[in-house]
Amino acid sequence: MKLYYSPGACSLASHIVAEEEGLNVVLESVDLKTHRTETGADYFAINPKGYVPALKLDDGKVLTENVAILQYLGDREPEDGLTPPPDSSDRYRLQEWLGYITGELHKAFAPLFKGGGDDAKAKAKEDITRRLKFVDDKLATHPYLMGAAFSVADAYLFVMLTWCDEVGIDISRFAHLARFKDAVAKREAVKNAMKAEGLA
Repeated sequence: MKLYYSPGACSLASHIVAEEEGLNVVLESVDLKTHRTETGADYFAINPKGYVPALKLDDGKVLTENVAILQYLGDREPEDGLTPPPDSSDRYRLQEWLGYITGELHKAFAPLFKGGGDDAKAKAKEDITRRLKFVDDKLATHPYLMGAAFSVADAYLFVMLTWCDEVGIDISRFAHLARFKDAVAKREAVKNAMKAEGLA
């Protein structure tokens, strides 16, 4: 398999999961300004959507969208428990979290990364902070989003928290989120992925 990524982008979550699973994944970085890969390929020819991640499977097919790729990678080694079994109530809870992270948190960063005006940026930070408060409340009773065990949703949430650092959103006011971020940052797979992407 080959994972197309951009350093520090949401594709970092998929990279972390691949590291957690010990999967044999080839990495190829993408310049999101030129849409060329590190080998000079036209990224639009690989993923017409133009954004990362994309995962080229062993059969040559390409899977896109972080939510799908995270679950696909997590399912490669089911005994690791990064994704609950299909059709279980926990699997739907995982999808609920992934939907919230991608639809409510991830998308809310757009004005901060894509040159929104001052009012749009202030509103984005307000929205993100409110949504982080919701997550912080949920983490009050257990270490990870799904309970006691790390899941693919936690990898995605961790990336969103690294983005908070980039845009000046202080999460220290959220004790449970701050504890979560520190704990996830210490995981060997996270350290390996961050180092591989030149982020540590």
